[in-house]
Amino acid sequence: MPRDNGSQLRGRHFLDLDRIAPADLRRMLDFAAAYKRGRPPAGAAKPLAGKALAMIFEKPSTRTRVSFELAIKQLGGDAVVLERGSSQLGRGETIADTARVLSRYVDAIMVRTTKEEKLLELAAAATVPVINGLTDRTHPCQLMADVMTFEEHQGPIKGRVVAWSGDGNNMATSWIHAAVQFGFELRLACPPELPPPADVVAWAQARGGRIGVTADVERAVKGADCVVTDVWVSMGEHEPTNQHNLLRPYQVDERVMSLAKKDAIFMHCLPAHRGEEVTAAVIDGPQSAAWDEAENRLHAQKGILAWCMMPEGWGAKPAKTPSRRGAKR
Repeated sequence: MPRDNGSQLRGRHFLDLDRIAPADLRRMLDFAAAYKRGRPPAGAAKPLAGKALAMIFEKPSTRTRVSFELAIKQLGGDAVVLERGSSQLGRGETIADTARVLSRYVDAIMVRTTKEEKLLELAAAATVPVINGLTDRTHPCQLMADVMTFEEHQGPIKGRVVAWSGDGNNMATSWIHAAVQFGFELRLACPPELPPPADVVAWAQARGGRIGVTADVERAVKGADCVVTDVWVSMGEHEPTNQHNLLRPYQVDERVMSLAKKDAIFMHCLPAHRGEEVTAAVIDGPQSAAWDEAENRLHAQKGILAWCMMPEGWGAKPAKTPSRRGAKR
């Protein structure tokens, strides 16, 4: 007989921000903030006791692996790590068969993979929640930590301005999703040769999202509350000819930060390549929130795991969203 995970769990996947109701995304962040303060909602210090999470890694990871493994354990559950070289996925077993087998053992599956199609196939075959730990198209877990970090430093993100400088990659796509779901303005400065996906921009604009795409970094950054960038070549990708040359004008340096608001913060999902997409003076400087952002991966994962794995307790009143705390940067 299949493992009884409760019919209410089937389909409660965390695949992308555009697939989840904004109210649920906000509640995940409220739960994350409560866990971070050491005051778990509903008084449940170990709400996932007895639960198990399978983590599949087809791409190497530091932050995703450590944050998810610690998050499930701190919530009372356990984690099993599967890497491509040590599982049957790397020996030809289908993704669907892997999903069916893991669903008999665990209560949720997190996957960090390449093609989005693999994520969707896993979710279609699994009878437990599936979490998108990263694909070549999106990185929604990172965005939950990013929004959490912004609000700790700058207050509510709704109505504020975030500027992106760099490749229109998977992080840029998730920022577009987040701008619509959380109600902020997003300005993307990208080389014309490396724009964000046209279908994602069209999706956002059709829903009233305030999304601007330009090749002009100064235009994007001027007056922004937050400036964000990412590596020029993502892990495991082969650098297209001339990509570094295309992106060099989009480096975030002190001059670029000076165009944003005086109290603007800088964020980067890491790992960072100092001297390429960002200078050391910026990422190691007083405006950088990159290290708070990295820490918040742990707390954001707790909110995501709770939403996926404890629907019976999800109706509990969440903690109040914290106001700006004036964190020292």
